[in-house]
Formats: sequence, C-alpha cells, structure tokens
Amino acid sequence: MARIALVLAFSAMLAAGLPAPGLYAALGLGIGAIGTGIAAFGRRGAPGAFRIAAAAAITVGTMGVVLGAVRVAVALAAIDRIGRMLG
Repeated sequence: MARIALVLAFSAMLAAGLPAPGLYAALGLGIGAIGTGIAAFGRRGAPGAFRIAAAAAITVGTMGVVLGAVRVAVALAAIDRIGRMLG
C-alpha cells in the first residue's frame, strides 16, 4: 500500500506542473496519496521502511495538494483581475 501511496504522491507533484486540468488532478491525486499513506502508516505490524515510505507519501501528497491549491488560487485571482479590468 505504501508503493501505491508513493505513486499517487509523485503523480500529484507531476500533475501540479501540467497545463489546465493538471491542477485538479494534483488535488485529487494528493488527497488520495494522503489517505492511502495514512492507511499504510497505521499498520503497526509493518516494517519500519514500509512506514517511512508511507510517511513520505503523506508528505509529498500534501505538497502536491498545496501546489494544486496555489494554482487554483492564482487562476481565481487572475480571473478576478481580468473582471476588474473589464468592468
């Protein structure tokens, strides 16, 4: 499960740099990585490396969500600015 979480997390980081629909994919993949990472980290009987990989997925997934959210905020600010320029 930690591998799936890491794939989702790094996919979120990659999607954050893609054009228009990438920001929404970054948000979705990042949230998925955080949830999967928390589920994997919660397994007490798992080896240490497995839990560290899950914690890394949570961290990278969070960064993907933050980058996606920043892109959404920038897009909304640009739309607002254009609206003020035209109105």
